[in-house]
Amino acid sequence: MRFTNPVIPGFYPDPSICRAGEDYYLVTSSFHYFPAVPIFHSRDLVHWKQIGHCLDRDSQVDLSQVPSSLGIFAPTLRYINGYFYMITTNVKAKSGTFGENFFVRATHPSGPWSDPIRLDWPGIDPSLYCHTDGRVYITGTSDFLYEEVGIYQAEINLDSGKLLTPRRLVWKGTGGMSPEGPHLYGIHGQYYLMISEGGTEYGHMVTIARSQNPFGPFESNPDNPILSHRSMDSAIQATGHADLVQFHDGSWWAVCLGIRSVSRKHNLGRETFLAPVSWSKDGWPVIGSNGQIGIQMTGPSFNTDQLSQTPEYCDNFLDHKLDDTWNFLRNPYQTDWSLSERPGWVTLHGSPITLNDCASPAFIGRRQQHMECTVSSILEFEPVQEGEEAGMTVFMDERFHYEIALTLIEGRKTVFLRKRVGSLSVIEGQTEYQGTTIKLEIEADTQWYTFSFYDLHGETIRLGRGERGLLSSEVAGGFTGVYFGLYATGNGRSSTSPAYFNLFNYSIYNREV
Repeated sequence: MRFTNPVIPGFYPDPSICRAGEDYYLVTSSFHYFPAVPIFHSRDLVHWKQIGHCLDRDSQVDLSQVPSSLGIFAPTLRYINGYFYMITTNVKAKSGTFGENFFVRATHPSGPWSDPIRLDWPGIDPSLYCHTDGRVYITGTSDFLYEEVGIYQAEINLDSGKLLTPRRLVWKGTGGMSPEGPHLYGIHGQYYLMISEGGTEYGHMVTIARSQNPFGPFESNPDNPILSHRSMDSAIQATGHADLVQFHDGSWWAVCLGIRSVSRKHNLGRETFLAPVSWSKDGWPVIGSNGQIGIQMTGPSFNTDQLSQTPEYCDNFLDHKLDDTWNFLRNPYQTDWSLSERPGWVTLHGSPITLNDCASPAFIGRRQQHMECTVSSILEFEPVQEGEEAGMTVFMDERFHYEIALTLIEGRKTVFLRKRVGSLSVIEGQTEYQGTTIKLEIEADTQWYTFSFYDLHGETIRLGRGERGLLSSEVAGGFTGVYFGLYATGNGRSSTSPAYFNLFNYSIYNREV
């Protein structure tokens, strides 16, 4: 069987995977988006379906004061003694020191997940490993300010979250910057410690060491790195942050992050890739083909009775809760949105907060997962005051976004296209609009976002376009990817008029993954 990478396209980085019988579950980082830590299910490692989020309540996670691209970093998912454990970091400051590590648990990965058990454990990227004797180990990074750089470990009690042994440095890595993302495994009668180095950019790589003791000393693999696309002419770049799993047919596999860039710029974020793992005669894992992975790869005959999520997606907002596809920017204000106020529509009440603010605007968004796609939605909105606006956005962060929206300008209802790039903001195009209902559309390709609307006669009016590359991580920075969002704002004061959205459509041009 051949499969196509990425197996989970779009902004789904730092994948961690676990197995329960013949079922497989995977989580990824979510940073400042809420609900946090999306969780997926598969029976063949290729076709994944989201079944919820691990952190979907304010009591579990507070992202209200978290700057963009901070928040929930690198979760690890493990199945231990009948419970699923998700351990992660909520990073609240750029140094990485001012955050908290915690874990939640559930009897079923779709939830409900417990309130967090908070840990006296610094650093980021915590991971858990349970030995066959019942001992559990926590592994993570240094605290960046007061400890020598490297990977630290201790034994932990999962009921209390208390450490049972002193925290100790177990491996410094191979010399690459930012040793992080550690996972400890017991395989072939030895302990393997797999980490990422080189920074989560184009120099990213995965390295591994092993020992007869969980606290080392660890022997570095002489063939490190076991995964890297550094300095390669490949459609996939920045591969790293891997996790291993043994399939129930005995084969070994790795999930990892990577990017698909165009002209050395990527805006979909870091995505989840899958690769086979073989073992050398010396007992070292080899990811992919000598440490490289491809868009098309060959695997064994999986059980493929599970359907993948279709790339064509339509939401008519008829359910009592938002589909798992949607996210808010940080913890939302419950008065800003509703599915019950007007059944069949999502209602957004514009607050004083705008898309330019590092806060929680009236916004729901979903990831852009394909380079070439089209999104559209029907908006019903009657602005009463100058500054009230509602529409659709292509959102990277509060300093880099484009939007097409309805507003009131000098007493005239107007549809406009605005582009915000860094400190620059410009109205690209605008035209007066007479109706209260409008269909907005955004078309994406490898170079441009094109913004259009349908007038009262059903004709398409194109307002303009914005460069895809200006919403890339290479320009905007950060760790996330582009979202398509629905939003409303009063631009400094509360809107007096609600915005109603219906029939959100996401479609792709071809069968691109």
